[in-house]
Amino acid sequence: MIKQEIAEIKKLFSPKKCSIDRICGCYVDGEKNKKTQFSQAFLALPEEEMFKYFEILKKSLSGTIGKNLLNLEFPLASESAGGTQEFLYRLKQSGLKDDALLEQFYDQIISTYEYVGNYLILLIHDCYDVPKHTLDGVENEDASEEVYEYVLACVCPVELSKPGLSYNPEENAFQNRIRDWVVSMPQMGFLFPAFNDRSTDLHSVLYYTKDGEDLKDGLVDAILGCPLPLSAGSQKETFHAIIEETLEDACDIEIVKNIHDKLTEMVEEHKLKEDPAPLVLDKEEVKTILADSGVSNEKLSHFEEHYEETAGDDTPLFVNNVMNAKSFEVKTPDVVVKVKPERTDLIETRVIDGRQCLVIALDGTVEVNGITVRKSLADPE
Repeated sequence: MIKQEIAEIKKLFSPKKCSIDRICGCYVDGEKNKKTQFSQAFLALPEEEMFKYFEILKKSLSGTIGKNLLNLEFPLASESAGGTQEFLYRLKQSGLKDDALLEQFYDQIISTYEYVGNYLILLIHDCYDVPKHTLDGVENEDASEEVYEYVLACVCPVELSKPGLSYNPEENAFQNRIRDWVVSMPQMGFLFPAFNDRSTDLHSVLYYTKDGEDLKDGLVDAILGCPLPLSAGSQKETFHAIIEETLEDACDIEIVKNIHDKLTEMVEEHKLKEDPAPLVLDKEEVKTILADSGVSNEKLSHFEEHYEETAGDDTPLFVNNVMNAKSFEVKTPDVVVKVKPERTDLIETRVIDGRQCLVIALDGTVEVNGITVRKSLADPE
């Protein structure tokens, strides 16, 4: 799913657009005991509660694609009887009205979700009448192309509210606030089936994780059965390792700066194209970037070997994960220098008195600890 398709589903979580027909939940304590369960028509909820659920549901479809939101594909075996996709399909088809299926789903979450504390498992069922889009992208709500039936599940920590003082108007006095259990924003969730090309894709699922470095592999394997990509941090480490292993002793500041500049150019070109899909690098694209950045053919002769050993042959690397488009950083054990990515030309390396030095052109006003200082143009005596 791309960001426009995700945004289209998120728009359904509002009073005007809502077509959710059922909501179910299971409250689990820190000992993995089911404390209570509920299942009811969503539109029968009080308006105040409905808005709180909307907030939770929107959050479970928020974040960066490739980091917090992962498009996963089901293995073919999972679509056979007893497979993870086949179970989710039956859960969707039941409209969340089959208690036995719900119990099985809750049990799967409880047995694989590693969390110290209480949490709430939430599920909704919806049938979205997908409006037709005109050639210029305008929605025509009177013309429908299909009905997208889906379930959205998420797991939310339930924590005690913070202690403090509150004002009691009846007593006209400040008193110790009564602490109660509050449902927090979700830590993980998924949308099944995926809404790819604004249509039902039973072979895919959109997975959400609050922490891009904690993908909860065990839970994903048990509930979804889909292979997970590298986490955002692992993608960055992998990209760095590929560069360092390929360049070896030729990995200097100038080449790394050139690589950063090439990636920045790609990001800007991608924005101009207004392509909604995230920018992803494959093996050949990484090799082209290195060649265009000044890496010699001799070093590139072993590139594919290093790439496959480090990342695997078909591992996608999201550009937003492997680089910070908003900053260029030079770091030593004692000094960190950050430069705007479009002004890397201000940085160069020189050998001064036999030592390799980083030289930065001081253009414009210079501040040190917030104090404007004068630039000395005189050579030291």
